Amino acid sequence: MEYRTTGKILRGVGGLYLIDIAHDDTPLAGFCVSCRARGALRSGDNRPHTTDKPLVGDNVEVTYSDSSFTVTSDGKVTAADDTSGLPGAAVCGILPRKNALIRPPLANLDLLFISCASASPAPAPETIDKLLSVAEYFGIDAAVVIEKSDLDPERAAEIKRIYELAGYPVFSLSCLTGEGIAEFSDYIRKVIPGRTAAFAGASGVGKSSLITAIFPHLDLESGEISRKISRGKHTTRKVELYPIPGGGHLADTPGFSLIDFENFDFFPFESLTDTMRDFSPYLGLCRYDDCTHTKEEGCAIIEAVKNGQISRSRHDSYLNMFEVLKNKHPWDKPKR
Repeated sequence: MEYRTTGKILRGVGGLYLIDIAHDDTPLAGFCVSCRARGALRSGDNRPHTTDKPLVGDNVEVTYSDSSFTVTSDGKVTAADDTSGLPGAAVCGILPRKNALIRPPLANLDLLFISCASASPAPAPETIDKLLSVAEYFGIDAAVVIEKSDLDPERAAEIKRIYELAGYPVFSLSCLTGEGIAEFSDYIRKVIPGRTAAFAGASGVGKSSLITAIFPHLDLESGEISRKISRGKHTTRKVELYPIPGGGHLADTPGFSLIDFENFDFFPFESLTDTMRDFSPYLGLCRYDDCTHTKEEGCAIIEAVKNGQISRSRHDSYLNMFEVLKNKHPWDKPKR
């Protein structure tokens, strides 16, 4: 007998996908099983409910058969999963996506926690702002998490002011001292049920350590900063979602230090202004209808920067993104 159900991809390595099967009335409801995708999906062929190759976070259709599980004399069901995947099972379709990111490569994100450190490594506001713009474009709720606040409390406070002014939830904390962990833990447990969240940010800021502090049962790897080069080692080697007690999924992603707008098409140039949340109250108030908000006289956004209503660093990031996106050639192709 064939069974058809749905599930969420938690991990994908070498064409083998770990699927969190939905809690329905099929025999393997609630199991986490591994299986491969059918040929059309492996090649990215567009079929019904198929938009691309499977990504971590995708909600997918799964089929399996009686050979995929055993039932003991007392009625207990056991999946016949092994290193090659569940016998008689396959991912046969990708359900419509809410969104899909290139970096980190995740689908159907609801929440993005953008992490930086107050020091070691030094915070990079432009990277934070690029991630925030990507989140805005894809309709993902974002929060800024300032880690290692004990290393440079003044810089942590400065970053907190910038992003609170921009309209984002901001958390300043330290896994070493425990400062701010309880507040952030309360927040994440409140907003994550039934949703998918991811951590993103430069290598070495402490994402894995923070996740472990909040959800110790996940037992994620943690790495130290290389003193020689002051950059983080990539302690997390793959994108993976972890089911969270109470519902929802949390992602830990490979560290990265650059959101490359030149070689990756995160969003079109025309959408840039709309991805700056703090610009919104001033749009339409400029002297010129075609104002680029870069240097024009009578620009309401430039005036808001002068008045301290928009952080200068946020506008600087906008100018940098503006130049990169404006100068991209139409034949530039996104690289996945």
